[in-house]
Parts: sequence; C-alpha cells; structure tokens
Amino acid sequence: SNSPYILGNTYHNLRKLQPAHGGRDPGAVYNGRQEKDDTLRLALAVGENLQNNGIDVEYTRTTDVYETPYEKAMEANEAGVDLFISIHRNSFPSDNTAFGVESLVYDLSGLKYEIAESVNQQLEAVGFRNLGVKARPNLVVLKRTKMPAVLIEVGFINSDVDNRLFDENFNDIALAISDGILDVLRDNSLISESETDPGSDTEHAPDLKPEPEYRVQAGAFRNRMYAERLLGELLEQDYPAYIDDSGAYARVQVGRYTDMNQAVAMERRLKRDGYQTVLLKQ
Repeated sequence: SNSPYILGNTYHNLRKLQPAHGGRDPGAVYNGRQEKDDTLRLALAVGENLQNNGIDVEYTRTTDVYETPYEKAMEANEAGVDLFISIHRNSFPSDNTAFGVESLVYDLSGLKYEIAESVNQQLEAVGFRNLGVKARPNLVVLKRTKMPAVLIEVGFINSDVDNRLFDENFNDIALAISDGILDVLRDNSLISESETDPGSDTEHAPDLKPEPEYRVQAGAFRNRMYAERLLGELLEQDYPAYIDDSGAYARVQVGRYTDMNQAVAMERRLKRDGYQTVLLKQ
C-alpha cells in the first residue's frame, strides 16, 4: 500500500527519497562529474539502509529520468508518505573555494529541522565541514510537500576535498544520513528501537515479573561521540546521567526509579532545561 498506516503508537510509514535532477537535467557538473549520478547512487544506498531497519521507502526515481521539482513534490503527496528527503550535491561559482554539507528546510522548526540537524552532525563525524541548517521557504520540494521535507546538500561537487570524502567514505555517508533520520524518528517515538534493530535478541519473560524500573532517556545515538557529549553536559548540571550500551545505540539516560512519579518529575525538569526526553519503563 502507498498509504501510511499505524500500529499502536508506532509509525511504519513510507519515506520518500528524491535523488536530485536526472535525465536531461544533470544538475551541477564538474570535470565530467554529474550531480544526478552521485545523488541517485547515494539515495539508493540510503534507502537500502532504511529498509534494512524496517522502514518502507519509495523513490522519486531509480533510473536516469527527469521530473520537475513540482512533479516530485506531487508524487510524494499522492503517495501519502510521512517524510520527504531530497539528496543533492552543492556547487559554488568558483571551483575548490567552498566545501562542506548543509541541509535546507522550509523553516527552522519541527521534525524536519531536527532531522536536518541530526543528519548534518552525522555527516560532520564522517569528515565534512558542517555548514548548518538553513531555511529556504521558496524551494518547491520544501514548499509544496505536505509532509516534513529536508533537502541535503552532500558536499560541493566542484570541491576536490568534498569529492574525495564522498568517494572514499561513500558507505559511511549513506549510513550517516540514514542514522541521522532514524535517531530523530526514534527519539520522537515515531519508531521503536526494536524495529530499527532487527538483530536484537529477545528472551522469554520469567514467571515472576521484577518490580518495574523507570528511566528518563535524553538521547540515543549510533555515534558514541554524541552520546558522550550529551552525558558530559548533563553531568555538569548534576543530573544522575549515564550511558546504557545494552542495545544497538548508546542511550543517554537519567536515573533509575521504582516510583513513576519520581521519574515523571525528573522528565519535567529535563524538559524545562530544554532536553527532548522519553520516559522508559524497564
């Protein structure tokens, strides 16, 4: 089905990946290198990573064909997808002058902004310069789509530095983009960790259930560097924080409570301090 559907409180909806340009439109070109080729290859790799983590993925193109940005936006709307990711390579008027990654969104708010920031951080860890997230309300694929939409500029195609990064770290780049998306979807409880960790092991529950334990999660990351950064920030503010490495992610959690009211109070305190939290029952 092309329509999104819901199981419980967890979304399994389709994500739409849009490789930029195609067909008669090569996009940016540098020394024979064409943006349309880089973006198609990368979008297919990102999509494969998402599918391997239980996400339904559709593409605006899987071959070298041309559609207008408006047509791509309308395709996403008609498919009823709940997230639109447009993958590009950037360009600058003079060669080997600009380098780095940036993401564009309609405005600097909501799920799209969180995903854009997360993807940029993951790509920065690969080695790109992080140029930040910028609002571009007049871009058709950001303006006309009815769902959260992010346009990712994966390095400058007329930068030898960025092209070397792109070619030598291609798989890591694809993983960085998919991980950036998955981290935010999970942190917002749109998908659960068990869905994005198909290899996770489950055990039979014991006959006697232990007393429940409540924890407040402030973040979960595939890249441990980000987990350690958040942990240090929380410890500096005297939060009883730690990293739980029991799953596929480095999860930054606060407290272990048998009283749910104490956990709720801690969650409220974290939210007041500007952290995005999830209350977990162990």
